[in-house]
Amino acid sequence: MLVLVAPGQGAQTPGFLTPWLELPGAADRLGAWSDAIGLDLAHYGTQADADAIRDTAVAQPLLVAAGLLSAAALGDIVPGAVAGHSVGEITAAAYAGVLDDTAALTLVRKRGLAMAEAAAITETGMSALLGGDPEVSVAHLEKLGLTPANMNGAGQIVAAGTMEQLAALNEDKPEGVRKVVPLKVAGAFHTHHMGPAVEKLAEAAKELVPADPTVAYVSNKDGRTVTTGTEVLERLVGQVANPVRWDLCMETFKELGVTTLIEACPGGTLTGLAKRALPGVKTLALKTPDDLDAARELVAEHA
Repeated sequence: MLVLVAPGQGAQTPGFLTPWLELPGAADRLGAWSDAIGLDLAHYGTQADADAIRDTAVAQPLLVAAGLLSAAALGDIVPGAVAGHSVGEITAAAYAGVLDDTAALTLVRKRGLAMAEAAAITETGMSALLGGDPEVSVAHLEKLGLTPANMNGAGQIVAAGTMEQLAALNEDKPEGVRKVVPLKVAGAFHTHHMGPAVEKLAEAAKELVPADPTVAYVSNKDGRTVTTGTEVLERLVGQVANPVRWDLCMETFKELGVTTLIEACPGGTLTGLAKRALPGVKTLALKTPDDLDAARELVAEHA
């Protein structure tokens, strides 16, 4: 059973879309999406520097566009389930037929702008904690006033809060945590700091008419499989200020009988987590078009 997943913010790197735009039709598709949302995705995916693509309002649509392009390059596939990490949930909603590509990019453009505005109110950020016991780490984060914004499983939790709170975390790590790594994001996503963005996204969602998922859609909120397009859209709105429970998503993959997991471009993070949390499951990250042949072989075996 194949699970197709889409990464979240922080996975982008300068120039990562360059080889993908050499595929037939890819540049035209990206150009049409750019016109639809008023953002030059080709420029940001091929020429812009790290600081430019760190901007939330740019990074989020760029990641969704990359996820859609790379999955389309695999051909017509029918995975057993789909999921996305944070903004990757919008990509997954398109995979599942809940939103068409243009609707997904229109929504994520508004999401990115709203979250960037919310992040500008207070200087905030996120850091990954590697290792340690989850219960001990969560209690420690709460003591420092931080939110466990991403429960990623495989020994990884992401803390979010003000820069002062994150600085305190660097000086006072939870017992057993090997390392605290600042993330390339511009705000405390999936916390109460994003409250204003939820309101704006809820308004944007009213303009969309979602379809019911055509494959199992696994939600970040609680790892549950969601069966209606209306609920998928409601969860996409709420997750902006709610923790990502990727650990529970992976538990659901296991219950569904996953045998292979393919991560869309710019892949790597979610396959890394799966290698540790889902032993025996084959994984592949679509980093460049050179990975497509191996991915198609896995699709043929497991989809």
